[in-house]
Amino acid sequence: MEPAQPADRVPADSTPPDGQPPVSPTTPTTAAEPARAEPALVEPAGEPAPAPDDPEATAARTVEHDVPPARPAAAPPTAKGGKARAERSPKDMALSLLVLLVPIALLLAFYRGFLGGDQPTVVDAAPAYEQARAANAFPVSEPAGLGKGWRTVSAGYRTVDGGSSLRIGYLTPEGQAAQLVQSDVPPERLIPAELTREGQPQGPVDLGGRSWQRYTARGNEQALVLLEPDRTVIVVGDARENELRQLAAALR
Repeated sequence: MEPAQPADRVPADSTPPDGQPPVSPTTPTTAAEPARAEPALVEPAGEPAPAPDDPEATAARTVEHDVPPARPAAAPPTAKGGKARAERSPKDMALSLLVLLVPIALLLAFYRGFLGGDQPTVVDAAPAYEQARAANAFPVSEPAGLGKGWRTVSAGYRTVDGGSSLRIGYLTPEGQAAQLVQSDVPPERLIPAELTREGQPQGPVDLGGRSWQRYTARGNEQALVLLEPDRTVIVVGDARENELRQLAAALR
Protein backbone atom coordinates (compact mmCIF):
# COMPACT_ATOMS: atom_id res chain seq x y z
CA MET A 1 0.00 0.00 0.00
CA GLU A 2 1.30 3.54 -0.96
CA PRO A 3 1.47 6.27 1.59
CA ALA A 4 -1.17 9.02 1.54
CA GLN A 5 -0.40 12.13 -0.63
CA PRO A 6 -1.32 15.72 0.15
CA ALA A 7 -4.51 16.92 -1.34
CA ASP A 8 -2.90 19.76 -3.29
CA ARG A 9 -0.08 17.75 -4.73
CA VAL A 10 -0.02 17.47 -8.47
CA PRO A 11 0.78 14.05 -9.88
CA ALA A 12 4.21 13.88 -11.50
CA ASP A 13 2.97 12.37 -14.68
CA SER A 14 -0.32 13.81 -15.65
CA THR A 15 -1.77 12.99 -19.00
CA PRO A 16 -3.96 15.79 -20.38
CA PRO A 17 -7.10 15.12 -22.24
CA ASP A 18 -7.09 14.71 -25.95
CA GLY A 19 -6.32 17.87 -27.86
CA GLN A 20 -4.87 19.76 -24.84
CA PRO A 21 -1.21 20.63 -24.36
CA PRO A 22 0.65 18.87 -21.69
CA VAL A 23 0.70 20.56 -18.31
CA SER A 24 4.05 21.14 -16.65
CA PRO A 25 4.31 19.68 -13.25
CA THR A 26 5.51 23.01 -11.92
CA THR A 27 2.64 24.99 -13.52
CA PRO A 28 -0.24 25.46 -11.12
CA THR A 29 -3.59 24.25 -12.27
CA THR A 30 -5.20 27.60 -11.62
CA ALA A 31 -3.49 30.98 -12.16
CA ALA A 32 -3.83 33.48 -9.38
CA GLU A 33 -5.73 36.72 -10.20
CA PRO A 34 -3.22 39.44 -10.80
CA ALA A 35 -3.16 42.12 -8.12
CA ARG A 36 -4.75 45.47 -9.00
CA ALA A 37 -2.24 48.18 -9.71
CA GLU A 38 -2.31 51.08 -7.20
CA PRO A 39 -1.52 54.61 -8.43
CA ALA A 40 1.94 55.69 -7.55
CA LEU A 41 2.29 58.66 -5.22
CA VAL A 42 4.52 61.19 -7.01
CA GLU A 43 5.86 64.10 -4.98
CA PRO A 44 5.70 67.51 -6.78
CA ALA A 45 8.95 69.08 -7.83
CA GLY A 46 10.39 71.74 -5.53
CA GLU A 47 10.21 71.85 -1.75
CA PRO A 48 9.01 68.71 0.02
CA ALA A 49 5.44 68.72 1.17
CA PRO A 50 5.10 69.54 4.85
CA ALA A 51 3.88 66.98 7.25
CA PRO A 52 0.08 66.91 7.66
CA ASP A 53 0.36 67.66 11.34
CA ASP A 54 2.64 70.78 10.87
CA PRO A 55 0.55 73.79 12.12
CA GLU A 56 2.77 76.42 10.47
CA ALA A 57 2.43 74.81 7.05
CA THR A 58 -1.32 74.49 7.50
CA ALA A 59 -1.62 78.20 8.41
CA ALA A 60 0.52 79.20 5.38
CA ARG A 61 -1.73 77.22 3.03
CA THR A 62 -4.79 78.83 4.61
CA VAL A 63 -3.39 82.35 4.09
CA GLU A 64 -2.49 81.60 0.47
CA HIS A 65 -6.02 80.47 -0.26
CA ASP A 66 -7.61 83.41 1.64
CA VAL A 67 -5.63 86.24 -0.08
CA PRO A 68 -7.93 87.89 -2.65
CA PRO A 69 -6.56 88.56 -6.13
CA ALA A 70 -4.98 92.01 -6.71
CA ARG A 71 -7.27 94.57 -8.25
CA PRO A 72 -6.08 96.81 -11.07
CA ALA A 73 -5.25 100.43 -10.10
CA ALA A 74 -8.07 102.90 -10.62
CA ALA A 75 -7.63 105.40 -13.39
CA PRO A 76 -6.88 108.99 -12.25
CA PRO A 77 -9.91 111.25 -12.12
CA THR A 78 -10.34 113.73 -14.87
CA ALA A 79 -11.68 117.26 -14.78
CA LYS A 80 -15.20 118.14 -15.80
CA GLY A 81 -15.75 117.64 -19.48
CA GLY A 82 -13.13 114.88 -19.73
CA LYS A 83 -10.13 117.24 -19.58
CA ALA A 84 -7.22 116.42 -17.30
CA ARG A 85 -5.76 119.10 -15.05
CA ALA A 86 -2.61 119.22 -17.12
CA GLU A 87 -4.69 120.17 -20.14
CA ARG A 88 -6.09 123.42 -18.69
CA SER A 89 -5.96 126.25 -21.15
CA PRO A 90 -4.13 129.56 -20.50
CA LYS A 91 -7.52 131.24 -20.31
CA ASP A 92 -8.59 129.00 -17.43
CA MET A 93 -5.34 129.71 -15.57
CA ALA A 94 -5.74 133.46 -16.10
CA LEU A 95 -9.28 133.35 -14.72
CA SER A 96 -8.11 131.41 -11.66
CA LEU A 97 -5.38 133.97 -11.02
CA LEU A 98 -7.84 136.83 -11.41
CA VAL A 99 -10.13 135.28 -8.81
CA LEU A 100 -7.22 135.35 -6.33
CA LEU A 101 -6.03 138.88 -7.15
CA VAL A 102 -9.37 140.65 -6.89
CA PRO A 103 -9.82 140.10 -3.09
CA ILE A 104 -6.20 141.10 -2.47
CA ALA A 105 -6.65 144.34 -4.40
CA LEU A 106 -9.81 145.14 -2.46
CA LEU A 107 -8.08 144.56 0.87
CA LEU A 108 -5.16 146.83 -0.12
CA ALA A 109 -7.53 149.56 -1.23
CA PHE A 110 -9.41 149.37 2.07
CA TYR A 111 -6.15 149.39 4.06
CA ARG A 112 -4.80 152.46 2.28
CA GLY A 113 -8.01 154.41 1.79
CA PHE A 114 -9.79 153.87 5.10
CA LEU A 115 -7.10 152.74 7.56
CA GLY A 116 -4.30 154.99 6.29
CA GLY A 117 -1.89 152.13 5.81
CA ASP A 118 0.65 154.23 3.90
CA GLN A 119 0.62 157.06 6.43
CA PRO A 120 3.44 157.20 9.01
CA THR A 121 2.65 157.20 12.70
CA VAL A 122 2.71 160.79 13.96
CA VAL A 123 3.78 161.39 17.58
CA ASP A 124 3.50 164.37 19.91
CA ALA A 125 6.94 165.86 20.61
CA ALA A 126 5.72 168.16 23.42
CA PRO A 127 6.48 165.72 26.31
CA ALA A 128 10.07 165.28 25.11
CA TYR A 129 10.61 169.06 24.90
CA GLU A 130 9.14 169.53 28.38
CA GLN A 131 11.39 166.82 29.81
CA ALA A 132 14.50 168.41 28.26
CA ARG A 133 13.59 171.88 29.57
CA ALA A 134 12.90 170.46 33.03
CA ALA A 135 16.35 168.84 33.09
CA ASN A 136 17.90 172.27 32.36
CA ALA A 137 21.02 170.60 30.98
CA PHE A 138 21.27 172.91 27.94
CA PRO A 139 19.18 175.55 26.13
CA VAL A 140 16.36 173.88 24.20
CA SER A 141 15.19 175.20 20.83
CA GLU A 142 12.00 174.16 19.07
CA PRO A 143 11.17 174.66 15.37
CA ALA A 144 8.38 177.10 14.60
CA GLY A 145 6.59 177.87 11.38
CA LEU A 146 7.14 174.52 9.67
CA GLY A 147 4.41 173.71 7.15
CA LYS A 148 1.81 170.97 7.53
CA GLY A 149 3.89 168.67 5.33
CA TRP A 150 6.33 168.20 8.20
CA ARG A 151 5.38 165.27 10.42
CA THR A 152 6.96 164.30 13.72
CA VAL A 153 7.55 160.54 13.77
CA SER A 154 9.78 160.16 16.86
CA ALA A 155 10.68 162.16 19.96
CA GLY A 156 12.71 161.39 23.05
CA TYR A 157 15.01 162.80 25.70
CA ARG A 158 17.56 160.70 27.54
CA THR A 159 20.73 160.96 29.57
CA VAL A 160 23.79 159.47 27.92
CA ASP A 161 27.42 158.99 28.89
CA GLY A 162 28.91 162.45 29.26
CA GLY A 163 25.65 164.42 29.01
CA SER A 164 22.08 164.25 27.68
CA SER A 165 20.42 164.46 24.28
CA LEU A 166 17.07 165.48 22.80
CA ARG A 167 16.14 163.77 19.51
CA ILE A 168 13.21 164.66 17.29
CA GLY A 169 12.61 162.73 14.06
CA TYR A 170 10.72 164.23 11.12
CA LEU A 171 9.31 163.17 7.80
CA THR A 172 9.71 166.02 5.33
CA PRO A 173 7.06 167.18 2.83
CA GLU A 174 8.96 165.23 0.14
CA GLY A 175 8.76 162.06 2.20
CA GLN A 176 12.41 162.00 3.33
CA ALA A 177 13.86 161.63 6.82
CA ALA A 178 15.39 164.40 8.94
CA GLN A 179 16.49 164.40 12.56
CA LEU A 180 17.09 167.25 15.01
CA VAL A 181 19.64 166.52 17.74
CA GLN A 182 20.39 168.89 20.65
CA SER A 183 22.96 167.77 23.22
CA ASP A 184 25.51 168.92 25.77
CA VAL A 185 27.81 165.99 24.97
CA PRO A 186 31.22 167.39 23.91
CA PRO A 187 31.21 167.91 20.10
CA GLU A 188 34.40 165.89 19.62
CA ARG A 189 32.41 162.88 20.81
CA LEU A 190 28.94 163.80 19.56
CA ILE A 191 29.80 164.59 15.94
CA PRO A 192 31.67 161.30 15.19
CA ALA A 193 28.88 159.35 16.90
CA GLU A 194 26.15 161.02 14.85
CA LEU A 195 27.90 161.55 11.52
CA THR A 196 30.53 158.74 11.69
CA ARG A 197 34.26 159.42 11.76
CA GLU A 198 34.21 160.08 8.01
CA GLY A 199 32.01 163.16 8.52
CA GLN A 200 33.93 166.22 7.35
CA PRO A 201 33.04 169.96 7.38
CA GLN A 202 32.15 171.37 3.97
CA GLY A 203 31.97 175.08 4.74
CA PRO A 204 29.79 177.52 6.73
CA VAL A 205 26.25 178.63 5.93
CA ASP A 206 24.20 181.36 7.62
CA LEU A 207 20.72 180.24 8.70
CA GLY A 208 18.38 182.23 10.96
CA GLY A 209 21.12 184.64 11.99
CA ARG A 210 23.44 181.79 13.10
CA SER A 211 26.50 180.37 11.47
CA TRP A 212 26.06 176.67 10.74
CA GLN A 213 28.62 174.26 9.33
CA ARG A 214 27.80 171.89 6.51
CA TYR A 215 29.00 168.30 7.07
CA THR A 216 29.07 165.03 5.19
CA ALA A 217 27.45 162.07 6.98
CA ARG A 218 26.83 158.34 6.60
CA GLY A 219 25.72 157.00 3.23
CA ASN A 220 23.70 159.53 1.25
CA GLU A 221 22.97 161.71 4.29
CA GLN A 222 24.17 165.24 4.87
CA ALA A 223 24.15 167.43 7.97
CA LEU A 224 24.16 170.96 9.35
CA VAL A 225 26.01 171.50 12.64
CA LEU A 226 25.70 174.47 15.03
CA LEU A 227 28.45 174.72 17.66
CA GLU A 228 27.65 176.75 20.78
CA PRO A 229 29.44 176.97 24.13
CA ASP A 230 26.81 175.02 26.09
CA ARG A 231 25.31 172.79 23.43
CA THR A 232 25.67 171.31 19.92
CA VAL A 233 22.78 171.23 17.46
CA ILE A 234 22.77 168.80 14.51
CA VAL A 235 20.24 168.59 11.68
CA VAL A 236 20.92 165.41 9.68
CA GLY A 237 19.11 163.16 7.23
CA ASP A 238 18.72 161.92 3.66
CA ALA A 239 16.40 164.84 2.84
CA ARG A 240 17.53 167.43 0.33
CA GLU A 241 19.69 170.27 1.63
CA ASN A 242 16.97 172.89 1.18
CA GLU A 243 14.68 170.96 3.55
CA LEU A 244 17.47 170.55 6.09
CA ARG A 245 18.10 174.29 5.92
CA GLN A 246 14.41 174.98 6.41
CA LEU A 247 14.38 172.92 9.59
CA ALA A 248 17.54 174.54 10.93
CA ALA A 249 16.32 178.08 10.22
CA ALA A 250 12.99 177.39 12.00
CA LEU A 251 14.62 176.75 15.39
CA ARG A 252 13.60 179.29 18.05
